[in-house]
Amino acid sequence: MRRIYGVFGLVLIGLAATGCQKKAAPDAPRMQGMPVHTAPVTLEPVAQSSEYMATIMSRRSATMQPQVSGQLTQIFVRSGDRVKAGQELMEIDPRQEQAMVNSLRATERQKKALYDYDTIEANRQRKLFDAGVTSRDTYDQAQQAYQNAQADYEAAVESRKTQEQLLAYYTIRAPFDGEVGDIPVHIGDYVSPSTLLTTVDENKDLEAYIYVPTERAGQVKLGLNVDLMDNNGKLLQKTKIDFLSPQVDSTLQGILVKAPVRATPDILRNAQMIKARIIWKTMPMAVVPVLAVVRLGGQSFVFVTSKQNGHFVAVQKPVTLGDTVGNAYSITSGLKAGDRVVVSDTQFLANGMPVVPLGG
Repeated sequence: MRRIYGVFGLVLIGLAATGCQKKAAPDAPRMQGMPVHTAPVTLEPVAQSSEYMATIMSRRSATMQPQVSGQLTQIFVRSGDRVKAGQELMEIDPRQEQAMVNSLRATERQKKALYDYDTIEANRQRKLFDAGVTSRDTYDQAQQAYQNAQADYEAAVESRKTQEQLLAYYTIRAPFDGEVGDIPVHIGDYVSPSTLLTTVDENKDLEAYIYVPTERAGQVKLGLNVDLMDNNGKLLQKTKIDFLSPQVDSTLQGILVKAPVRATPDILRNAQMIKARIIWKTMPMAVVPVLAVVRLGGQSFVFVTSKQNGHFVAVQKPVTLGDTVGNAYSITSGLKAGDRVVVSDTQFLANGMPVVPLGG
């Protein structure tokens, strides 16, 4: 009987020891993953481009300089005025030239009167000569006087016309319909043929002048697409290169290319500086939303979800960014199509941190 109780006691002790061992080694709690939204890395056509400064130039632009010297007495327009071809812009003191024209007109009238008299006299002498009343010598003298008077009158007419043309130079007129530029002169200034009075620009048939660095000489060609943008990067127009200079500009060490611009007075004007993006080619590249990119210490990263031991973790990957495509970045290296990047709460993530992808 004692032996039975002893065996029973040993069994109870063993069971108790087993129970103690089970309580001493419970399962370790598993860390909960942070819910995050993800988006797939896709391949999209991305333009490979370079950005340069460009100047809008009119194909028809005139620099107004006088052809005579004198004091500026009238300015009829203001900067920015729209003018018609032939419209008066300015006047240089014409009084001396006007006096010369008046004198020549008087001389012309005098020559005309003598010419008219000699014409009548030559006709009269011809009739008398035909009637045998007057001599050949008298008739010839009348004819000679008539021819001299005619030549003097014609010379007076040409002198007057020449002087009137010179007088016209004292009035500066618009060469064509256009817009008046800056007017750096003032009434009372003494001007000469080297003085810049103003400009007149026809604000149509515009071109974008772009200087491409010589290292791009092998890539630039006719027909390349060009995006014209304002200083804030807003797209203004799309165009194409239609002129390529055969020479390198020695001052800028660049190659001049031109692209036609549609006239838009409210946006693009002559001599305006804008940005021009030349698109060299388009190729498929990995693209991720802007929200997926994290910058640390000058390096760009994204968090990619990776499945490890049946659970997802966030893996930090360095990437090289390309151009923006709408609200996304193109990625030149670091990702491949099919990867899923985290697009929410990236500031709370750490490399290897458990996550629960919610899709995107």
